[in-house]
Formats: sequence, structure tokens, C-alpha cells
Amino acid sequence: MPLVTARSIPEAVLVGLAGETGLGSADAESRLRRHGANDIVADVPHRTWQALRDAARDPMPWFLLVTSGLFWIIGDRLEAAILLLAIVPLLGMDAWLHRRTLASTQGLASRLAAHATVLRDGRWQQLPARALVPGDLVELTDGAWCPADGLVMSGADLQVDESSLTGESLPVRKRPLPLPAGDRAATEHWLLAGTRLLSGTARMRVACTGTATRYGEIVELARTGPKSRTPLQRSVTRLVAMMVLAATVLCLALAAVRLAQGHGPVDALLSALTLAIAALPEEFPVVLSVFLGVGVFRLARRQALVRRAVAVEAIGRVDVLCSDKTGTLTEGQLRLVGSHPADGADPAGLLALVAASIRADSIDALDRAVLAATAGRAGERLGGVPFTEARRREFALLRLPDGGLAGVLKGAPEQVFAHCTLDPATQARWLARVADLASQGQKVIACAQRPLPPGSEPTEEPTHGFLPAGLLAFADPLRADARDAVQACQTQGIRVVMVTGDHPDTARAIALALGLGGGDPAIRVPGDGAGAADDLAAVDVVARATPRDKLDLVRALQARGHTVAVTGDGVNDVPALEAADIGIAMGERGTRPAREVAAIVLLDDALATLAGAVAEGRQLFRNLQLAFVYLLLVHMPFVASAALLPLLGQPLLFLPIHVVWLELVIHPTALLAFQQAADLRHRAPPRGRHALFPTGTVPRLLLAGTVATAAVAVAYQAGLAAGAEVPAARSLALAVLLLMMAGYLTALTRLRTRVARGLALATLASIVLLQVPAASAVLMTRPLSPGQWLLILPLAGVGLLAALPLLHGLAVARRLAPTPRTARPGYGREDAC
Repeated sequence: MPLVTARSIPEAVLVGLAGETGLGSADAESRLRRHGANDIVADVPHRTWQALRDAARDPMPWFLLVTSGLFWIIGDRLEAAILLLAIVPLLGMDAWLHRRTLASTQGLASRLAAHATVLRDGRWQQLPARALVPGDLVELTDGAWCPADGLVMSGADLQVDESSLTGESLPVRKRPLPLPAGDRAATEHWLLAGTRLLSGTARMRVACTGTATRYGEIVELARTGPKSRTPLQRSVTRLVAMMVLAATVLCLALAAVRLAQGHGPVDALLSALTLAIAALPEEFPVVLSVFLGVGVFRLARRQALVRRAVAVEAIGRVDVLCSDKTGTLTEGQLRLVGSHPADGADPAGLLALVAASIRADSIDALDRAVLAATAGRAGERLGGVPFTEARRREFALLRLPDGGLAGVLKGAPEQVFAHCTLDPATQARWLARVADLASQGQKVIACAQRPLPPGSEPTEEPTHGFLPAGLLAFADPLRADARDAVQACQTQGIRVVMVTGDHPDTARAIALALGLGGGDPAIRVPGDGAGAADDLAAVDVVARATPRDKLDLVRALQARGHTVAVTGDGVNDVPALEAADIGIAMGERGTRPAREVAAIVLLDDALATLAGAVAEGRQLFRNLQLAFVYLLLVHMPFVASAALLPLLGQPLLFLPIHVVWLELVIHPTALLAFQQAADLRHRAPPRGRHALFPTGTVPRLLLAGTVATAAVAVAYQAGLAAGAEVPAARSLALAVLLLMMAGYLTALTRLRTRVARGLALATLASIVLLQVPAASAVLMTRPLSPGQWLLILPLAGVGLLAALPLLHGLAVARRLAPTPRTARPGYGREDAC
């Protein structure tokens, strides 16, 4: 999959492309100040210091230090020492998670050249890669990593490994840029930072450095993308605020009750601190931040660069895509597909006549297509009257090979035939041929000619007397992957609406070829008597559309509750790109304004890339949903039992060491167990525009949490009622809670990944610590007897059974995927909590 096609050459490189001269030191220094150092991947901070700084932001180590000091003051030196030692694995886990967070950045940096061979001051020299500037001439030998984005100036049999950017393992051939090159260069002329030369020796003119390279852009977006606040982040913030408020009330109430029960102020403070650290929902923002970062990077690997973090979550909610035709669904390049001369003439003669009428400086796409398909010209152009939108035709005066003069008229068929001398029946036959070709998705122009007397002026266009010479048919072919991409979007529950300025018949033919509307596309022409907001559920194509029509369509769809994505590449698409929930700009042919307002930039301009990005977005949201459900299912019995039992006059259920133990299980599980890869079979978008959970989740969560809390409380009470000591009763409660945690993890992930399986086993293995006398002494618990196991297993089973309605509801929400056709009227409007 190419990363660049006809990519613009920076102005700093255009000067000096010819020849193989290098820069002087003064010029290089000036460019370095202007463009900055070639730092494609920023230096990774010192790992130990960064890990310690991150750990200092975590309240858990401070909690352990404070509580350890309190125990030391009251004389419980063993508990104080245990809590201090507990900081070690906690810091170790933070360091490991920090290392994992930086692993992708370090991996990216390993694929970049540290030094480069550069022509400076007339001699080749080794310089640090970060000293490169646009305009430098660099020499690469086989096996070398490319230090920046640049143009191949010389070299033969060049093959490059671009797998670090595309994921494809096959080598890519490169060739030198032919000169003069204009201001754009195709993909085979570009070498990209982070790729490796496999064969040959190349000399490359540096064009882009640092974050302006494709590689640097991916790294920068992966690093900065998650920092912007999104609707989902705001939902999580509200959830966390509610939990913090509830925890504060419970902590104050617990401290007051412990004092009222005759316990000392230190005991009351320890009880409140222990409950606070158990109830503190710090995992939620951490999980969200990590998951968003992973999402940005995964989308970048799919050739979709995320410019704003909101796109990571919103892309998965898209249920309507308003797509441009030209360049997105089609190749964006007109080709001559048919020559239909008048009776008695031949196609080659018609093409030669039309080619002779084309101006030498014409840049019109139709003219270029004709010239590309024509071997010669039937005359010499002496001048004419140019084409305008008002005239919709062009006149040319030709000197024919026999020396005579002829006038040639070409343009819109209705305009050309209006200047021809035709009887009504003949004109009707020509118009019928035009309609037939247009119905096949072809753009048709007509050509007519008439002889002119000597001395005719090129600027004097005759108004009548022309005879039809024939019709030329052009088409913008569908992209090879367009139909499959549209079908992939429809399979994912996304309705694709094609928006084009083409004639309705042409638009219908393209829609049929794409499979829009199930083979019966509904087409709207703005201004045909129906407003853009009318009957949108049935529209598959908007033809003869203006930028205003596209904007009106987006707003009308959003008013109906849809989450809308819009593709665009030009300045005229900017209003719709800004108004859409997800604006998607084309990276290859898109203009700068379009890319700047878009939330996502497709590097390869392919709709198939969007289908993959949607799958990643939906999987990201699914992963977040499952991680948050796990955290809520675990925290509710954990916090509720820790607070309610002491409030009811029972001994403290959880001591600080138990909170640390449980958090060491919860943190890595929430961060790592739910990072599942995208699955294109996830057909339905998440319900609700920005809801965290589907409808009915909160009541099911409360039911599951209440039953789980009851199971923990019953186990604790059963231990106390049987005359067991508090440590033995604690063992029962902890075992029930840990068993339910392992069960929740198993049910939510179905143990699809090795990480999930490992963390589930680790959760179960932590229960074994209860059976080890030495560990039980440290944890202030007691080994469980066979009879006690017979008690806790059914209690844990009841807690898991209570979560079945919740798990079933999440599974139904995932499977729900109405077909694209039947689901349109109400799709995407479900309520959610």
C-alpha cells in the first residue's frame, strides 16, 4: 500500500534539484534554524527517573508511607515494615508499565539512522542524522536505514523495505526522479524515514525532516493524540467525580463511626485512609489514557493519521459515511473509454479531429485523455474561442491537411447540437445515444465541424451550419478496492452516501457498480423539489451537489441522531469536514485546508483504509467498555464491604496490606487484559452518540455489585459466626472476592489472549497465598480448611451468576447489527445511559 503518490516537493528542495551538489555549512546552518533538527522520534527520558516521577503521581505509594508511619507511631513495627516493603512491588509494577508505555516509541527510534553520509562543503562526510536539513544530498548503501524523507536522485536496481510504515513485507522498487520534475513526485521516487534500503546505492535529496516526515508524523500523533479531551473523557470524568464524592462521604462516616465505637483517632484515621485508597477510582483515567494512546497508534498503522483524539472514539460510532466520488471511490483520473463517430467515419479520424482542436497549453483533463489516446492530428489549430462555464463549448479554427479551413465545435452535447443543422428525428437519435452512454456512468462530449471560407477569423464562431462528427465518452474508473470497501462499510452497519457533482445518470451507474442501495440506489438532486433533509433514510446518492448541499446533508443526518463521517480533499469540502462528527481528508491529493480541519487523514486515499479504521475504533470502545465494567464489578464489592461492615459495628474487613494486594491484581488486569485486536466482524456501532454503556447496563451493574457485596459479607460473617478469628474470616471474604475477580475477567475476555489467560491465572494464584502459612502470617489471614472451601465456592458462584444479565446485555449490544437497508430509519438513535 503506497504511502505517497504525486507528493508535493517542498520549496526548499526545488532549488538545486538538478545536479548533485551539496549544501554549504552556512546554508545548512540557516536551514537548521528555520526547519529545526531532524528529531523524528524525541529522546526518551531516563527510564528510572521517569518511572519514579510517574510513581510520585500515584497516591498509593504515599498512602503506604503515611500508613506505615502511623503504624510505627502506635508501636506496630511489623505492620509498618510490611507496608514499606509493599512499596517495592508497587514501584516495580509502575516501572514495568512505564517501560511498556515507552516500548513502541523506543521501537520506532530503533528503525532510524543515527548517522548519515552527507555532501557538505563539497566533500562527503559522516554527520549525525539529526543535523540533516531539507536540501541535503545523502548517500545510502544497501542495508542502511533512511534518515529522512527525500527524493531519489540517482541509483539503479533499488529495493526498499517499507514494512515499518505499511506492515507489508514485500520489497518496494524505487527509481531516480526524472528532471525536470515539476513540483510533485510519485511514490517510486520517494525514500521515507524509517525504511531500509535492501539493494543498490542511492543518492537522496532530503525533502522533509523531523515531524514533517511520514514516520515522524505517526510518532508525533501517537505521542500527543490522547491529550485532547473527548466526550468519552468527559463521561469518565463525571463517573470518577461521582465515585470520589461517594468515597469521601463513606470515609468520613467510617471515621466518625469508629470514633463513636470507642476506637482511637489513629484507628479512625487508618480506617478512613484504607477505605479511601480502596475507593479511589484512579484506574479509570489511567485506563482511558492508555487505551486512547494505543488506539491512535493502531489507526496510524492502518494508514489513518489521527489529528484529534476525539476521532479515536468517534470513528467507531460512525453509522453514515458521506463520501466523495472522485478520488475516493474512483481513481480520480478521466480516461477515454469510447469514440463514437458519425455514420461513415472512423473512430481514429474523430480522435484526430478533436486532438487537432486542442490548445497546446491545455491542462483540461478531457483534453489530456484525448491526447493520450491519439496517434496524430487532423490539421493545425489557428486559434479559437475558449470554453467557459457559461458557454459549455469550445470553438477552434483548423487548417486541414489539404489547405482548407474548418471550424470544430466540442463540448456539452446539448450545446453542440444546438449549433448543428439537424432535423428533429436525427437530433433525437444523437441525444438518445448521449443518454445511453451517460447511463453507463460515462462523461460524454460531442464534436461537430463545418467548412469555413478562406480568411475566416478564429475569434468569429459560427452560430449554425455544423454537422455532428461524433461523441467521445470518458470515465473515471472505480478504484480496484472501492466495491469491497463499500461492502465492508455496509457489513459494519455503515450506510454509505455518495455525494457527487455528476449528472444523475452518471451517478446512478457508479452507485450500481459499487452496490449502493442493494442494487436499487435512491438518488437525490438538490433543488428538484425536495429539501436535503427530506427522506434521508432512503438516500444513497446526492447528485449535482454543491458544497452547501453537502453541508446541509451532514447537518440533517446529525439532526436525526446519526454519527456522520465525511470524506473530502478540496477547499470546497472544508465546511462539511468541520461540521461532521469525523472529517476525513485525503492525504495524497487533499489540500492543506482540508487536512487541517479534518480529524483523520487517510495516507492512501482508500476507502478500504476507513473500513479498517472503523473496526479499530469500535474495538477500542469495546475494550474500554469491558475494562470499565471489570473495574466497576470489582470496586463495588471491594469498597462496599470495606465500608459497610465496619459501619455496622463489625471489625475492619480489609487492612492496608490487603488493599495493596488487591490493587496489585486490579491495576495490571484493567490495563492489559482488555487490549484485544480489531475484529471486522463487529458489525454494530456502539449505541448512543457518547454514552459509556448501552441501555440497561447501570441496573445490571448495581444488581451484580449488590449480590457480590452480599457474597463477600456473608463469607466474612460466616467466619465470625463459626467462632473463627478475624484473620480467618478475612480469608473467606478475600477468597470469595478474588474468585469473583477471576470469573469476571474470564467472562469479559473469554480468555482470547495470552495476556488475559496469564492474568486470570495470576489472580487465581494469588488465592494460593492464603494457604501458605508464612504468607498468611504476613497478610494477616489464615489458611482455609476444606469445609471453608465448600462455603466460598458456592458464594463466589452466586456472585458470578448475578453478573450474567450484565454480561448478556453487553454481548447482545455487541451482536446487534441491523442490515444497512432495513435499519436506516431509526438506526443510531437508541437511548443509552
